Amino acid sequence: MAARAIVVLVSLILAVVAGGASAQLSSGFYSRSCPGMLKAVRSALRPAIARERRVGASIVRLFFHDCFVQGCDASLLLDDAPGLSGEKNAKPNKNSVRGFDVIDAIKTAVEKECPGVVSCADILAIAAEESVVLLGGPSWEVKMGRRDSTTASFNGAENNIPPPTSGLANLTSLFAAQGLSQKDMVALSGAHTIGQARCTFFRDHIYNDTNIDSGFARSRQSGCPRTAGSGDNNLAPLDLQTPTTFENDYYKNLVQKRGILHSDQELFNGGAADALVRQYIGSQSTFFKDFVVGMVKMGDITPLTGSNGQIRKNCRRIN
Repeated sequence: MAARAIVVLVSLILAVVAGGASAQLSSGFYSRSCPGMLKAVRSALRPAIARERRVGASIVRLFFHDCFVQGCDASLLLDDAPGLSGEKNAKPNKNSVRGFDVIDAIKTAVEKECPGVVSCADILAIAAEESVVLLGGPSWEVKMGRRDSTTASFNGAENNIPPPTSGLANLTSLFAAQGLSQKDMVALSGAHTIGQARCTFFRDHIYNDTNIDSGFARSRQSGCPRTAGSGDNNLAPLDLQTPTTFENDYYKNLVQKRGILHSDQELFNGGAADALVRQYIGSQSTFFKDFVVGMVKMGDITPLTGSNGQIRKNCRRIN
C-alpha cells in the first residue's frame, strides 16, 4: 500500500513538473498589470486587417512558425544581429512570412498603454486569435504570461516547420514532436482556409502530382510557370472560394482534389486523415471546436515564464 502511494505521489509530482510552464499561463494574466492591453492590440490590428484582410492569415502563420521553434517565445520576430542568427531567413520563412510591421504597430500601442509589461510572445498569441475572429472564425480565451526569448534557432526553423512537400506521415511526426496529435494537425491545417501561397511552394504539386484535379492544376499553372525561378513569388489563394473568410471550405476543396499544396492534399488522399476531413465538411462547428483546442495546445508549447527570458521593448531585438 505504501509503495503504491509513493508511485502515485511521484506520478503527481511529474505531472506538475511537466505541466508547470503552461500552468503558469492564464487568460487573466494582465488583468491588473495592463487592463487596457486588449483594447490596445485591437487598435492597431483591426485597421491593418481592414486595409488588407490577408494580414490576418499572415499573423496566424507567424504564430504557428514561432511556436514550432523553441516554443511560443517570439524568437521568430528577432532580426539577425551580431552573434544572433535569426529565423526569418530560414527556408520556410524567407520571402514568405510577413506581418512583422503589424506586430511592431501592436507592440507600440501596447507599450504606450503599459510600458515593459506585455511580452511580444503574448502579443503574437493574442493577435492570432483576434485575426481568426476578425476573419469570421471562432474565438477562444488566450492564455498569457509568456516571456520573450533572447535566442533564436535558424536550424530549428529549417527542420521543425513542416514543409509543403510533406506527406501525411511526416506531417503527423512533426506535429507529434510538438505534443500535437494527428487530429490537432488536421484541424490546425484548416487555417489554410485563409491566406495565399507562393508559386515556389506549390509548383511541384500542380505539375507533377497525380492526386490533383486536372482543371484546377491548369488554372494554377497559368500563374505559376513550370521553370523554377520564374514567377516564384506569384501568389494563389490557399482556399480558392473564400481566401479571406475563416470557414470550412478548405476541407471541401480537398475532397475535390483542389488542395494547392502537396501537404494540403495529403490530408485527403486515402489515408488516416480522410475521416476527419469529411467530419469537418459535415460540421463547421466541429472544425471550429477542434481548431480552438489545437490553437490552445500549440500556445502551450514550452513557453518561457517566471524569470526566464525577458519582456522585449522592441520585438525585433533583445533588450
